[in-house]
Amino acid sequence: MSPGTCPHCGADVPPNATACPECGADETTDWSEKARQDDLGLPDDSFDYEAFVKREFGGEKLRPRGMRWFWWMVAVLVLGLFVWRWVR
Repeated sequence: MSPGTCPHCGADVPPNATACPECGADETTDWSEKARQDDLGLPDDSFDYEAFVKREFGGEKLRPRGMRWFWWMVAVLVLGLFVWRWVR
């Protein structure tokens, strides 16, 4: 009998399925009536996404503002060179 939710990948398992349609887990790969989802490490309703992002990625992403203008100037210069070669 299928557990309803795969204990390995968390996918929905149809009733009376012999294996998980996503990862292929079955009775022989430790899919049993005692299978639990607690050890999957999936976030629940109390999961704080903002704290996770700060912890994993160190807060806000810093962009150098000057580099954006640099690339715009390079693009204008290259375009100007193409126009100058074409007109000449």
